Amino acid sequence: MKTTSFWQRMGFHEWFLKREAIYDIKQAPPLTADDVYKYIIQKFEESIKELSFANRIVFFHEYIVCFNEEDYNQFTQNKKGIFGLIVQECVKQFYNILERYNNEGKVVAPASNKWVFRFAAHPEYLRGDKSVIGKLMPGSIHQKKESLRVTFIPRQTGIAETFDVNPELLDGFIFYSDGYYEIAYDQHFSMNAKAVQNSEARLLARFETIVPDKEFAGKKIEYYMREPDILISGKDEAADKEDVFRIPSEWVNTPHLRVRFNNDDHKFYLASFGEKTLVNENEVVASDANNPVWVPLPLNSRIVLNGIVGVNIFKS
Repeated sequence: MKTTSFWQRMGFHEWFLKREAIYDIKQAPPLTADDVYKYIIQKFEESIKELSFANRIVFFHEYIVCFNEEDYNQFTQNKKGIFGLIVQECVKQFYNILERYNNEGKVVAPASNKWVFRFAAHPEYLRGDKSVIGKLMPGSIHQKKESLRVTFIPRQTGIAETFDVNPELLDGFIFYSDGYYEIAYDQHFSMNAKAVQNSEARLLARFETIVPDKEFAGKKIEYYMREPDILISGKDEAADKEDVFRIPSEWVNTPHLRVRFNNDDHKFYLASFGEKTLVNENEVVASDANNPVWVPLPLNSRIVLNGIVGVNIFKS
């Protein structure tokens, strides 16, 4: 079956992908850190205008910023660490703007307790292209059903086009662990630089799975492990915490696994409480949740739960 591209599925294929004929790629000026910084600030201010009401100031807390792959690599390879500095300056400016509204008597009440920045690349973006997806409540784009708003700026016009997309259409975006930054929201509009520098270190591993259940069939679900000890559980799991990876499938027990990271040897370990668990085709004997039996869990392992649901663990 022929697969359609991200832009074809959105109906923008002809306009976005045939621009080479009217615009020489070599003419596109390289993106600078200042371009990215100003772009994010612009989107932040636009979110305030779009979301605020009455006397309350409302704004996006998550920013997914996407570039062409070569532009992205230029930042991560030749200017390594620049994204963290951009994020730091962006949050400082966010607080300056919010403080002004607060001094005017506006109600600046955040919708979330953190800022999240995710930098990504897409193979169908051309040099100089950039887009931003703003979200009110940070979270995994693969586990949300609501539409997301994308603002795309093609390089040859510089004119922003905004449209809504279903989250599953973003599967073509390539996310990297060194492009993720998470910062706690400060009620006093104060920026702590160490919060940005430490955000990457919190990412320990990435899990991904595809479940057979009808409503999620064929959809990749991702989970980023930031806590040293997490629980992997099934659809009946009630806890909504950062240290719980809930897999919405009836084929996963509640709970099914615990995964922990040992700081002493820098290795992962797994304990199983489910009916059946395989790690790299080797069965893991189930143990009691109050007395877990730990087995090594190498990175890039494939875990199979109850012979149906496969879960992969990757380096963050």
